[in-house]
Amino acid sequence: MTLTIMTLAERPDLAPLLDDGFDGAWPPFMLWDPMGSVYYAVADELYPEFVFAAVDPAEPDRVVARAYAVPLRWTEDELPDGGWDRMIQRATLGRLTGSTPNLVSALEICVRPDRRGEGVSALMLAAMRAAVARHGFDTLVAPVRPSGKAAVPDVPMAEYAARRRPDGLPEDPWLRVHVRAGGVVERVAPRSMAVTGTLADWRRWTGLPFDTSGPVHVPGALAPVLVDVAHDHAAYVEANVWVRHRL
Repeated sequence: MTLTIMTLAERPDLAPLLDDGFDGAWPPFMLWDPMGSVYYAVADELYPEFVFAAVDPAEPDRVVARAYAVPLRWTEDELPDGGWDRMIQRATLGRLTGSTPNLVSALEICVRPDRRGEGVSALMLAAMRAAVARHGFDTLVAPVRPSGKAAVPDVPMAEYAARRRPDGLPEDPWLRVHVRAGGVVERVAPRSMAVTGTLADWRRWTGLPFDTSGPVHVPGALAPVLVDVAHDHAAYVEANVWVRHRL
């Protein structure tokens, strides 16, 4: 497989293609994390050197995979409980206040659904690591969304992330890609992202009835969605796993 992986700084003309063919890549409810638009609405313009696109010469007018990262300043000893949301928030505040970034956080690596299973995610991660190093950073962190966790939504993330194969590598496929690339699993980010909405919102996003209070299993969710019928809302809080790459 021959792919060319470029940043939007190198190929700004690829920006309109980053959504083409990615329908269904993420569960619909995930697109409603309120912090997401704070980054994605400006990523192409403000962070083009950290927006990546993979192109197959056999189909040059389509993108096989995309990836997003953001530079920020983080000086605390531990990476935050807030995970994905917190990285976007800190990067945005840092840009507004003029602080100097000292690391880069990955935010997304997504392979087009019809091209999954070809090892593309590992290539995208390698390209991101190389780009971060080229820009003078020695650390890439990632609030990883373990790809297999949705199959066991009731298992606590800490327990799931600790599962290992006989060879010592993580049981989860996406965590395994990161570790094979040189990443070190550090800790769980217990509230990495949060999505809330009315019951009508959740019915529209999932097609489920949402007519009973309590936990509801939603396809693609890593944990149950908590429903409160009397107050007409439901909330999803997703844990991710912090992985640190020293470059």
